Amino acid sequence: MVAKLTVNIFIRVVRMSTKRLYLVVLALVIGCQSPIIGSIARETSFPAKEPSEKVELDPQLKLTRDALFDKGSSDQMRINAASVMLLSESSLARQILLDALKQAENDAVRKAVCKALIRAGTGQETLNNVDDFVQPLLGVLVADNSATAKLAAEATLIFDYEHISEPLEQLIAKASLPLEARLNAIYALELHPDMRAAITLLTLVDSPDEDLAAEAEKALLTLGIPAGTDAKTRKQIIRNLVREGPVAFLRARLIRKEAQIRSAKSELTLWQGRYLLALGNVYAGISDDAEKAEFLTKHLSGPEAVVRLWTLEKIRQDRVGTRPNPKLPAEVGPVLVNLVSDRNRDVRLKTAGVLSFMTEVDSARHLLTQLEAEQDDQVKTQLFSALGSACYIAFLPNSKIKIPPEIRKQTLKWAVKYLAEQTPAKAQKGAEVMKKLLEQDGLTSAETDRYLSLLAQRYRGLENGSDGPLRGELLSALAGLCAPQSVHKAQSKKHFGPLFEAALTDKTDFVREAAVDGLIYIDKAAALKRLRKDFVNDPSAIIRKKLIALAAEVGGKEDLLWLAGKIGSNSESEPAWQAMLKIFNGSDSAALDDWVSTFAPENSSTQASDAQKITFLELAERKAVAENKPKMLKDVREKLAELYAKTGLFERAADYLGRLHEAASTIEEKKAILPDLLNAYLRWPKIELAAKLIENSLLMEDLDPNDVLVRSLDDYLSKPPPGADPNAVLDVLTEIKTPQARPLWQERLRQWTIRFGKAMTPGRSEQGGA
Repeated sequence: MVAKLTVNIFIRVVRMSTKRLYLVVLALVIGCQSPIIGSIARETSFPAKEPSEKVELDPQLKLTRDALFDKGSSDQMRINAASVMLLSESSLARQILLDALKQAENDAVRKAVCKALIRAGTGQETLNNVDDFVQPLLGVLVADNSATAKLAAEATLIFDYEHISEPLEQLIAKASLPLEARLNAIYALELHPDMRAAITLLTLVDSPDEDLAAEAEKALLTLGIPAGTDAKTRKQIIRNLVREGPVAFLRARLIRKEAQIRSAKSELTLWQGRYLLALGNVYAGISDDAEKAEFLTKHLSGPEAVVRLWTLEKIRQDRVGTRPNPKLPAEVGPVLVNLVSDRNRDVRLKTAGVLSFMTEVDSARHLLTQLEAEQDDQVKTQLFSALGSACYIAFLPNSKIKIPPEIRKQTLKWAVKYLAEQTPAKAQKGAEVMKKLLEQDGLTSAETDRYLSLLAQRYRGLENGSDGPLRGELLSALAGLCAPQSVHKAQSKKHFGPLFEAALTDKTDFVREAAVDGLIYIDKAAALKRLRKDFVNDPSAIIRKKLIALAAEVGGKEDLLWLAGKIGSNSESEPAWQAMLKIFNGSDSAALDDWVSTFAPENSSTQASDAQKITFLELAERKAVAENKPKMLKDVREKLAELYAKTGLFERAADYLGRLHEAASTIEEKKAILPDLLNAYLRWPKIELAAKLIENSLLMEDLDPNDVLVRSLDDYLSKPPPGADPNAVLDVLTEIKTPQARPLWQERLRQWTIRFGKAMTPGRSEQGGA
């Protein structure tokens, strides 16, 4: 009860009469306490009196009376029966209640009547001849059962204070009554939100009976009214109360009750949190799946709604986790389906949500039954959604759950109702469920056409420019029905194709996105041909990515240009590049040859990375080899060698330069390749291969300072790579032997040796030791 408290309650109660206001606040405070106030200890002094059977009761009243007195009735049934008779105009009904309050041996009946009176006091209905209950309630007050007597004290709030004050004061003053009865009367005074009741309590503090004085002082403390230290002080307190007036008194009392409720609510929340934390720790400590399922099943059946909600959340977490408990559905399923009709609204809502994940549980019948009975709008919608999922699972080809086709038909009827709703969320749910059920077999062509027409009609009924999210959701459902998994995709394409085409001009991204999906489902190649014209740079990133993916799947040479424009730009760069590679893989060498210059190392206009250029050129190389295109092959390998060297892949650069050198047809072509090949050897490093290249050149001719090979060596020795030792290169070069004198080379070698601080080997001849 406290959990439902809002500030609006207090705004409303301030407008009530003083009597009714306090009854509402009292009911709220009682809701924070334990429902068991005390145990039954003694009986009242009234003799038992059964309702008269001499006057014949009408059938309805007899049933109501039986519900009150029947031993098999629950407490709630008794209270409801008493409430019905309270509002009845029948004098017989009133007499039954008055007699019930005198049932000394039937305490449950007396409690039910007292609770019905308390409930009536907090409601809007007016009770006729309410004073009929004064003496019977006072009779219960003098009973020995403190729990029932306290309920009677609370029930006295149905009376105006002036009608009950004198009887209460007389009861307190009557020394012959049991002390407990007189204390119960003081409790009744404490409850009454009347300034005169507080004044009476202040005067009772001076009572010669210490027990009464102590109880009155305790009551004042509860009310937040000082009891004073002596009679004089108390008289001053009374004068202050009178001066401030009843309105100020009631305001102060209401503020105090609000504070008590907030405090009780906070304490309740605190202890609930601690209890649920302890439950969570116990659950986390269980490793066996069967024990976990048993633990959850036990608490799912518990009496506390907050624990049932905690358990439902644990089940939900299990089903969406990476390793669902295989033992869970069989254990919790029977309990779970019954919770869709739980008395607690939040439990019903949560259960419906959980059942959407629990596809192994046969829940469709229970969901449909509760859907038809449910009054809460949000719960109803969640039940409907769960029912749609349950039907979808049940009618899958390999489903172990079998339900009658009639349930699916009823679910489709509900889907039609929800689809027609003006609330966007409800209409969306209707379309979602209808889509699920129309994806499957089991309907005639005429039935399918009817539902497809309803979906199209609902979409057309939405104004363009408004209801953007709903139009998007509906069009997305229509697109889904055209997808490959839809049994009725052929019929759906006929119904929805024009809608997708028209929606391409919509200003809402979501609508255009759904339209693109629909066109792709209908015909991928045709969709790409239509969309590449105007949508490759659509404001929607989702559409742009869909087109890239579509190009990767069915695209051709005509898509390469716009895909290349996306390389290196944003998050679309890599998908666009992968799409281009797929198109290149499916193309011939001529198509790739047109793009070789684009991916050349020297081309700075493209945003492609060196790695991407290499990937493309390697693909182009394979195509040129496979199709015997020597000119293209030479061009590609030259660019690959340059890119390998640029990116530090000198071994591969040397390999490709070696291939080019071998394939060169003239001496000039071969000689032009040698500097790059030498540089690749040096930076690989493979110094022996570099030395061998120099040696072979010296066999042909002497190398003067302007020779490209000498200049290449000079550049290397002047600026060696990090970690390289020029002397190691010189050591290898000085070991070169030539059959003829090469004075220019020897002079250059000597200069390098001097420059880098290393003397020539003694005795070395001009012919390299020859």
